[in-house]
Amino acid sequence: MENDLLKKVRKIEIKTKALSHQVFAGEYHSAFKGRGMAFSEVREYQYGDDVRNMDWNVTARLRAPYVKIFEEERELTVMLLVDVSGSRLFGTTTQTKKDLLTEIAAVLSFSASINNDKVGALFFSSKVEKFIPPKKGRSHLLRIIRELVEFQPEDPGTNIGAALEFLTNALKKRCTAFLLSDLIDVDEARKPRYEDALKIAAGRHDISVINIYDPRERTLPNVGLVHVRDAETGRSSWVNTASANVRRSYEDWSREAADNALSTLRRYRIDTVSIATGDDYVKGLISFFKNRA
Repeated sequence: MENDLLKKVRKIEIKTKALSHQVFAGEYHSAFKGRGMAFSEVREYQYGDDVRNMDWNVTARLRAPYVKIFEEERELTVMLLVDVSGSRLFGTTTQTKKDLLTEIAAVLSFSASINNDKVGALFFSSKVEKFIPPKKGRSHLLRIIRELVEFQPEDPGTNIGAALEFLTNALKKRCTAFLLSDLIDVDEARKPRYEDALKIAAGRHDISVINIYDPRERTLPNVGLVHVRDAETGRSSWVNTASANVRRSYEDWSREAADNALSTLRRYRIDTVSIATGDDYVKGLISFFKNRA
């Protein structure tokens, strides 16, 4: 069992680390800026240099024009907020939402590491299940990937607000946070239950959302009478998918919930990308990075 787990972790490491080096590292660097510019050195003035960067003390001492050179203060703290609720195990294509989420989280982790950023993770269901403080190093990244692969939550429910509140309280300094979730956390009016927590967290941190979903969560096929079970509440029932009204009602609920989530994210200027199971997430992430840059 342990050998099987190590093989899975190693397989994910090889694939996602290669993608991070070959595809994402530059895009990530451009999309997620450092904290500002830090002084690096002085050098002799060259034609075209900004005169506002003149170092007058050095210029006077050496009797030749010198300018200050600045470099981007790059190091970031990256937090992965990972939805481990029961619905992540759903999948009707070549993979489950958990499989897709794990690969994307690993790619983000390695991309951050290549750029010398610290990475941490927060696993949440209806509560915060596990918090891994941000650190650097290969062994630390492998620990995060291992948890992505094998972590078993105590509760199957979803409370995105609890994760965002924890982030706000746990990290006092500004960080870059990725929320990886299907965003299925709405009230009876199909409105996000996490808006207040999101508003506060977005005011302190740079938050992006990777919305992971399965196509069958948005449309129902006509396959007759089927028995379905809610992975988070445990409730089950029979659904007549042959009914056009049933399929339309299902699609209306899903569309309205997704639209409400998107409008909430836009309200707080949060960048987001939606990626379906079975899709090429490389294209989705590259597009997302470029839109941020």
